[in-house]
Amino acid sequence: MHDILGELEERRERARRGGGEQRVEAQHAKGKLTARERIEVLLDEGSFEELDMFVEHRCHDFGMEEQQTPGDGVVTGHGTVDGKPVFVFSQDFTVFGGSLSETHAEKICKIMEQAMKVGAPVIGINDSGGARIQEGVASLGGYADVFQLNVSASGVIPQISMVMGPCAGGAVYSPAMTDFIFMVKDSSYMFVTGPDVVKTVTHETVTHEELGGAVTHTTKSGVADLAFENDVEALLELRRFLSYLPASNRDEAPERPTEDPPERDDYSLDTLVPGSPNKPYDMKELIEKVVDEGEFFELQPNYAGNIIIGFARMEGRTVGVVANQPMVLAGCLDIASSIKAARFVRYCDCFNIPILTFVDVPGFLPGTSQEFGGIIKHGAKLLFAFGQATVPKVTVITRKAYGGAYDVMSSKHLRGDVNYAWPSAEIAVMGPKGAVEIIFRKDADDPEKIEELTEEYRKKFANPFVAASRGFLDDVIMPHGTRRRICRALRMLRRKKIEEPWKKHDNLPL
Repeated sequence: MHDILGELEERRERARRGGGEQRVEAQHAKGKLTARERIEVLLDEGSFEELDMFVEHRCHDFGMEEQQTPGDGVVTGHGTVDGKPVFVFSQDFTVFGGSLSETHAEKICKIMEQAMKVGAPVIGINDSGGARIQEGVASLGGYADVFQLNVSASGVIPQISMVMGPCAGGAVYSPAMTDFIFMVKDSSYMFVTGPDVVKTVTHETVTHEELGGAVTHTTKSGVADLAFENDVEALLELRRFLSYLPASNRDEAPERPTEDPPERDDYSLDTLVPGSPNKPYDMKELIEKVVDEGEFFELQPNYAGNIIIGFARMEGRTVGVVANQPMVLAGCLDIASSIKAARFVRYCDCFNIPILTFVDVPGFLPGTSQEFGGIIKHGAKLLFAFGQATVPKVTVITRKAYGGAYDVMSSKHLRGDVNYAWPSAEIAVMGPKGAVEIIFRKDADDPEKIEELTEEYRKKFANPFVAASRGFLDDVIMPHGTRRRICRALRMLRRKKIEEPWKKHDNLPL
């Protein structure tokens, strides 16, 4: 018995060592934690239960039978974050460069299947050189098996990708199908083809960081949601982020105690919207003054800044926040912002998270680049997402709500449950000056008459009362009471149910 116990401990120690001391030191020299160190930071202390520690690859080509490391380049298992169960896989770059083999993929698939059975989030920590070349098509098949499970798990359990090293080629498509992607500056990157291939094919010279680094994907492509300074910050912020998410689509939005009174008024909101309709203001100020304790976890803050998305809490319960940002492009909707918000709205709807929408939108961004880029289809994605969502939806129009953009932003016509407006709201087909110049085109040469008609149009439509008289708004509220009214609305909507017509699935305008 002592012999077998000794062998067990020896095998465990071999697995824990990964690729050996030299490779671990190389990992640390790059400012990166090892696969196991990352799990230790992420999970509650002592909660990790490792699975498949002794799994080894089955490849016998190119001398691979002589290179065996228990675990085969990925650490998998389950544990808890703030006491809540999560499943995790962490690729080990010290073992075969974290490359994915057939058995490596099987380990990942096993925990994903288990997570779906029990209803718990899956966190993938990616740090891999890609498919294991020595295994050829077997490794490609392994990737496809993971991809299929990403598809099956979508909308069932939260899937989060923490890209903490290289992630290239086919490997990028697994994170792309997960719900959220976080990256680390200067040490992680994602791209389909690397700088060498780019240079050969297009003759462009570009670095790894420029092509697929964390800054690139959080500012230019919109592929990633957030970029962090280092591994530890990324993992600690991920712990905070998980507190907003339900464990599965069978659970309600999470709740935690709060001392922030739901009836709290904030009179500074009465002067938030400037007197001039062309003067911007920061919509984040409104969000932070309305939500619990001013705590707002924003996603994609540096991409498509004309719309704001993120999680907050109202009366201790998670809500998803979508808001136009007048500080960027006057809050216009464009291709990037439509896609950004649509994806987020659909996530909230999948996981029973109420959606709180703040509206100040003058319309869709005009221009040939937008039209040629397909703003019609991309704008329809956001419209479709709001219209499809069956979770509680509360909307507050603070200022402008013009044209089709008014409809798109969770209006009453898209099954908005409770729609409020501030007294400063303007709901119309377009702004007063543009409307008058079209309606009274024949008087265009008479500036005084145009000004007079513009003022008449402004009095008629530059207020929320026409929409309220038709029932398109449920009430016109004082800005200082916004938190109180939202809390009451969400409380009323907690047991909301909608029966949808049967369908296999929708056909989102991709």
